[in-house]
Parts: sequence; structure tokens; C-alpha cells
Amino acid sequence: MAENDNRIKDYCGIFGIANHKKAAELTRLGLYALQHRGQESAGICLFTNGQCELHKGMGLVSDVFRKLPKEWWKVPQSMAIGHVRYSTSGSSSLVNAQPFMVELDTWHLSLAHNGNLSNGGVLRNHLKQNGAILQGNTDTEILLHLAARSHQMGTEPWDSLKSALKNVEGAFSIVALCEAGMIAARDPYGFRPLAMGKLGDAVVFASETSAFDMIGAVYERDVEPGEFIIARENGTIESSYFDFARRKAHCIFELIYFARPDSRVFGEHVYHVRKEFGRKLAEEAPVDVDVVMPVPDGGIYAALGYAEASGIPFDMGIMRNHYIGRTFIQPNQEARVSAVKVKLNPINEAIQGKKICLIEDSVVRGNTSRERVKTLLNCGAKEVHLRVSGPPHISPCYYGIDFPSKEELIANNYSIKEIAKLIKVDSLAYLSLEGMLSCVKNTLPKDYCHACYSGDYPVKPALICERKSK
Repeated sequence: MAENDNRIKDYCGIFGIANHKKAAELTRLGLYALQHRGQESAGICLFTNGQCELHKGMGLVSDVFRKLPKEWWKVPQSMAIGHVRYSTSGSSSLVNAQPFMVELDTWHLSLAHNGNLSNGGVLRNHLKQNGAILQGNTDTEILLHLAARSHQMGTEPWDSLKSALKNVEGAFSIVALCEAGMIAARDPYGFRPLAMGKLGDAVVFASETSAFDMIGAVYERDVEPGEFIIARENGTIESSYFDFARRKAHCIFELIYFARPDSRVFGEHVYHVRKEFGRKLAEEAPVDVDVVMPVPDGGIYAALGYAEASGIPFDMGIMRNHYIGRTFIQPNQEARVSAVKVKLNPINEAIQGKKICLIEDSVVRGNTSRERVKTLLNCGAKEVHLRVSGPPHISPCYYGIDFPSKEELIANNYSIKEIAKLIKVDSLAYLSLEGMLSCVKNTLPKDYCHACYSGDYPVKPALICERKSK
């Protein structure tokens, strides 16, 4: 990322529905199904009485919308978009909550965005130098400023937004709303997921298909990379393309960690892929143990696959408190470690005297893994062998996942044997890059981004620094 670039990484969930008289309530329900993608803030922009109304706040979906009067949900309506936001370091404030909304002559334009612009630092500096006043530090605001600057009086905001998207690079799946309709768009590489469904005559967009299940909608297809869809209030749908990339680059970490196992992402059923990761891991890294045990919830389905392929019994030796959020998206390491202690509790009877193959979906910094292993050993585990259902993380992500700098990534600084010693396991093995990619069946392996594992960036981050120096 460019020097002095203090932008945050927004890894979020987005939802939109057009042509439905209960758009606001269905959006709220859709956001419940996407809550795992962001637990810091939530917001809905609703089209009612010929205008856009926005409500957002800090907290979970249930907290943010509990305070709204009942009348807000009952006003005449036809379209709404919603957003849940990932908590990241230094960014916990209402000013960064989404959707964002601006006024363009006679129009309002509201935008909800998932992803991270790899040239966002350059664009932010350019906007500031040309007099733009930015309230927060998200890329969503950059998109709206670019749209506002390209807007021409008398034209619809879609033309302005499409022009803005042609000037940005990196990851963005968006839903937007104005008085003329709703749009859904996805970056030309397709980094972040965005699905399209139907509910009667209504069209629905969501980061994951689990949101469709929540409201009874039927999945139709994914929004294609580079596609720009307009859903008019009268029910008509228009599709065009604003840009094309030389390749696709779907984020493989969606399948490993972020997406819900009951979702379909990038054409893959997440549940099946995670079990395949476990099966392949058992093939690549067998071990002589008494039991296969997952770190819940991320390691459960890979552990099931590992147990089935190896013939070793599966057991749950760690109890998860489901009232605690995801530890990966806590704002700092101290919060992550504290959340792990509150979130996960050992079942002594399942652990004592056992040789355990512990299945985890990722080891990023290594601190939380060390705490988990320590807990198992304190409960009397005879041996702990850690198996990870993804390759070692060696590079940061520039497209929206909050992986830290290379210096903080344990696999960038130590060998696998050294990591095993640091986290105090009897053995450690990761799923190979080739093995991981062989588990996806409905999308070509070459169409995935695995830069965090390989350092092979589809959009080179070096371009950011080069452009800033010119």
C-alpha cells in the first residue's frame, strides 16, 4: 500500500432488493444472514415516497435496527440496500458505517461496498489535492467522490458511477440505490462474491446465497466480473459491462474461512469444498492419532473430511460460545486473544489422554493457535498435531482481507518446523497450494486469487507506489 495511506480494509456483506413492497424488512433479514461478514456496524438505505432514506449505526443488525420506529418498516417502499461492516484496526466509528449517500443535482446516490481498492491511496491523495473533503477513510467514499466529479446535470447517476468504476483498481462488489433504480456491479477480476436471485417479481443481490435462503429467494447466477446491472423500479433489468480483465481472480479465502458453509460462492458449495480441503489434507499429511478434532467453527468441515478420508474418529473437544463474534475480525491482537478465551472452552473428558489431530483453517500470526494448543495440553492431551486446511500465509492482502504486513505473518518469518516449535505442537502441516486448488470443481483453479499464499498478485501492489512517485 502507498506510503501514508491510512485507508482501512473493508471486508463486509452487502444486500439489495428491488421491486418488493417489503424491501426494508427483507434487507434487514438478509443482513442477519450476512452478519458473519461484519459485526461492527450495519445500515439500510430505503427508497420510499420518491426519495432515499438512510439509517445506520454501530453494532449488530439486531442492535442497530431495534431502535427504529415501527412506521419506518411500513412506509410505501420498493427498493433497499444494506450493509454490514467488518471491524478493523483504528476504524471503529460511525463515520465509516455504510451505506454512504450523496446528492447529485436532483438525485441521491447511496452506495454499499465490499472490497478494497488497490489504487485507493493514490485516488484519495488526488481527490484531497483537488479540494475534496473526505469524512472517513474507506474506499466507498472515494467511489462516491469520483462519481460526483464525473456527474453531468440531467443525467442519471448510473452513468457517473460507471465512469467512476472505470478509474479504480482492485476489489469491489457494490450495490447502489437512487430514485431511478438499483445497480449491482463487480470488479473485472471478480475478487469478491456477489450473487443475483429472484423472489417472485423482485430481484435480489447479496454477498452470499445464505441471504437468499433467509428470505425465500432463489439463486439465479453470480453477477459477472465487470458486469453492471440496473434494476429499475418498474421491474426491468438491464445488463452491460464497464470493463474486462485479462483473468478472473476470485478470493480463495472466501472458501476457506469467510463464507458461510451453507452458501454458494463462485459457483462452489462452500460445505463441499471445505470437506474436500480436509480430505486432501489427510492424503498429504497423515498422522497416527486417536481423534480428529476441529477448532470451531472454521475447522469443522475440513475436520469432517479429514476424519472420513483417514478413518480416524471425529470428536468435538472444544466448545464454542455462539454469542461471541468471529475472532479473526477483532480490531487488534489483544482483543483476538481475549475473544478466543471467552469464545472457546475445552471439554476435558474428550481431550485427556488423547493424541489429537487438531484441524484449523488458517494460522496467520500464530498467537491464537498457540493459546488453543496450550489449552489442550493443560487439559491432559498426550499429543497435539496441528493440520491447517490452507497453505501458509506469506503475503498481505491488498483486496480487502485484513492480513497484516509480511513482518507480522508467522509463516513469512519462520519455517514450518520452527512454527511447530513456537506454538508447541508435536507436528504441523499445511495443505499445499496445489492441493487446495485441486479441491475447487466448478471454477477453474487459475481463476482464483491466492496472493496471500503465493505472493502472486493479480493487480500488482507495486503499481500503487510507482504511480504515487510520478
